Amino acid sequence: MLMSNLSKKTALFHWHTAHHANMAPFGGYDMPLWYASAKNEHLAVLTSAGLFDTSHMAVISVKGPDSFGLLQHCFTNDLSACVGSGKRPLSPGRCVYGAFLTEQGAVVDDTIIFELAENNYLAVVNAGMGATVAQHLITYMGSSDVEIIDLTDRIGKIDLQGPMSGKIMKKLLLKPDDVLQDLPYFTFKGHYQSNFSSPDTVQLMDGTPILLSRTGYTGEFGFEILIDPLHLVKVWEMLLKSGEEFGLIACGLAARDSLRTGAVLPLSHQDIGAWPFNNHPWHFALPFNAAETRFTKPFIGDQGLLNIAHPAYTYPIAGDNVCKVCSADQSVVLDADENAIGSVLTCVSDMGIGRYQDKIYSIASPGRPNDFTPHGLCCGFVKVRKKLKTGHTLFLQDDRRTIRVRVVKDIRPHRTARRAITEMI
Repeated sequence: MLMSNLSKKTALFHWHTAHHANMAPFGGYDMPLWYASAKNEHLAVLTSAGLFDTSHMAVISVKGPDSFGLLQHCFTNDLSACVGSGKRPLSPGRCVYGAFLTEQGAVVDDTIIFELAENNYLAVVNAGMGATVAQHLITYMGSSDVEIIDLTDRIGKIDLQGPMSGKIMKKLLLKPDDVLQDLPYFTFKGHYQSNFSSPDTVQLMDGTPILLSRTGYTGEFGFEILIDPLHLVKVWEMLLKSGEEFGLIACGLAARDSLRTGAVLPLSHQDIGAWPFNNHPWHFALPFNAAETRFTKPFIGDQGLLNIAHPAYTYPIAGDNVCKVCSADQSVVLDADENAIGSVLTCVSDMGIGRYQDKIYSIASPGRPNDFTPHGLCCGFVKVRKKLKTGHTLFLQDDRRTIRVRVVKDIRPHRTARRAITEMI
């Protein structure tokens, strides 16, 4: 595939090309789509571990006395009540998912916000969106005492994902028992700079400082690692070497896409975008009260969400086999009477799942039938003009084929992301 000369490159670009990655432009960067096999990379994350170069993601620093107030005003999730079932406030070492919206309720970008210290935050946003999100925050800061810095290309990022990730990290960490103790989902420790004052310093065996976060974009157990870009290649190779005995392999964006879809995770500007951010599976990113009848705080875009005249509905879907259709303007969603009712946002193949007696199992499902062999299912998201029930049959059509799918609540079962770290190391 031809690459644009204008595309940027991560510090791992030459490693990718030296290892025969299939490269393509994405988010303004030349990125690996896959190496030997996107299917094998997908399955590796479900059964062992995969390593992803995610340094194309943008990072924004938001700090200063008024930083909490600015983020609380602009961010969909309620930072004062977003941690755990008890809805505790965000605190140092915690992170939370949400989005920045326009005043009409459309998505500027989704993000994870990390609280490094009081009034000191990092917002990890999508590739090519650093400047856009930074300017969005500046627009609404007014006279607030906040410093906003776009750190794009100044922080390296690697994602280690899969059930063996904990064992791999334990081999590489200095003081692993201390680091991996008390590290539940959506918590982090450490910092990518050695001079950052933190009670939870995290270093690799060679002394390299990292920020280690129990997050990811696959639905499986693992970590996101933020590091100084100068250390990126070294740490990448250290991880691959340490993970060799556990089946760790390098993975590209194709596996990342199929994994996140099977885990019911949206892709910004595809599954969420220039339409109101509601009526979708990601209600946890909005500050609803327990009854989901109102928002618990005001935020940019709240009135836009409340005043929608013609709502659309986004649903996860799964097919009967691995056949799929094109997305976006190349396809259409049909109801049982062949009426066009919407569009296909994402349609991929999750090769780790299959149907058995009309129930979806994963290759990693405990208690799966002895004769179950996953042959893959198409899955994804549709945006339609009417409210549908789980199990509703739809037809997705492009210029090649028509496939039958069903509306589902979940896609790939028995994902490991939320499992206790003590079970995984």
